[in-house]
Amino acid sequence: MIDPPTESTETHPGEIGLVRWKDYVHTGAFTFESGEKIPGFTLRYETYGKLNPQKDNAILICHALSGDHHCAGIHNLNDKKQGWWNNMIGPGKPIDTNKYFIICSNCLGGCQGSTGPKSINPETGNPYNMDFPLVSIRDMVRSQYLLLREGLGVESIYAVIGGSMGGMQVLQWGIDYPDFVRKLIPMATTARQNAQAIAFNEVGRLAVMQDPEWQNGAYGDGKGPNVGLAVARMMAHITYLSDAGLEEKFGRDKVKPNEARSQFDAEFQVESYLRYQGQSFISRFDANSYLYLTKALDRFDLFGESGQLEDRVKAIRARTLVVAFKSDWLFPPAQNRAIVHALLRCGCEASYAELDLTLGHDSFLVNAPDLYQLVHNFLNA
Repeated sequence: MIDPPTESTETHPGEIGLVRWKDYVHTGAFTFESGEKIPGFTLRYETYGKLNPQKDNAILICHALSGDHHCAGIHNLNDKKQGWWNNMIGPGKPIDTNKYFIICSNCLGGCQGSTGPKSINPETGNPYNMDFPLVSIRDMVRSQYLLLREGLGVESIYAVIGGSMGGMQVLQWGIDYPDFVRKLIPMATTARQNAQAIAFNEVGRLAVMQDPEWQNGAYGDGKGPNVGLAVARMMAHITYLSDAGLEEKFGRDKVKPNEARSQFDAEFQVESYLRYQGQSFISRFDANSYLYLTKALDRFDLFGESGQLEDRVKAIRARTLVVAFKSDWLFPPAQNRAIVHALLRCGCEASYAELDLTLGHDSFLVNAPDLYQLVHNFLNA
């Protein structure tokens, strides 16, 4: 493990302030669920708060598909963008850094400092690209376990919390490490990808792979299927929102007349917004990682061959709160309720909350006082 460059420095009441990422380097071979191996891996992560002497006040935050390890604070005083869950994490906030030691890592297979397809294979000296092993949600969780146990010396986890793909990891944590985890909060998630979600991912992947710059995944630094990746992101981003949310935010508002330069340039504000999302994404995300991570989502299936969700979730011993959002049509409330029903049928301690927010799947990321209260109450119960 590389020594932490700095500790967090609080600059304003209620805010974590300056933070820096750290790298955990696992030097032993790692065998994926598929049976494939890599000689070692790196997970990039951030921590906030302090681990107590008992080493049992840790809370792991699991990010969604396009998220990363930077979930709270700022990286420098000129940083205008705070971590993606800064409204949830900090001194006195629902996930209180005065009480808990917070950890968030960029997942295995990602592209924000953790080992993934764009990483150099130490055995060949070249990027893995399409030679990177198939990665699963379970692989992500096991690499996080190694970070916590070997890298940070955590003896047990007080809670694991995450939304969307992060929620899948939360459930997998409860199943694979039942004696290590005390509380689980999966949000806006599912026990398995349904056909609609798989279909959207497939269209996105084809947009990437049909881009001539994809080069079968062997594109060089600074190059790649930018058009395909932007289109994939634009389409996926629509699934993260809702009809009501888009209508409320954009309606049929148009861009300024001098900003539309041709007949098929962005005419409406919603078009301009999606184009911005697409362009912004290609500047921070690797196309091959997008392929690998969306496949990990599609293969996630806690129902398994038996078709019985109870067969898997019966291993969970942690108290569980599942949070769903009424306007989420990617992982709708019914899919979240199914998790709680299965847990209850197994005699597990589980509860369910459904929030009436209009912003769709991404509601767990927005300013939502009701959600904050739920998380605060559950963690402190």
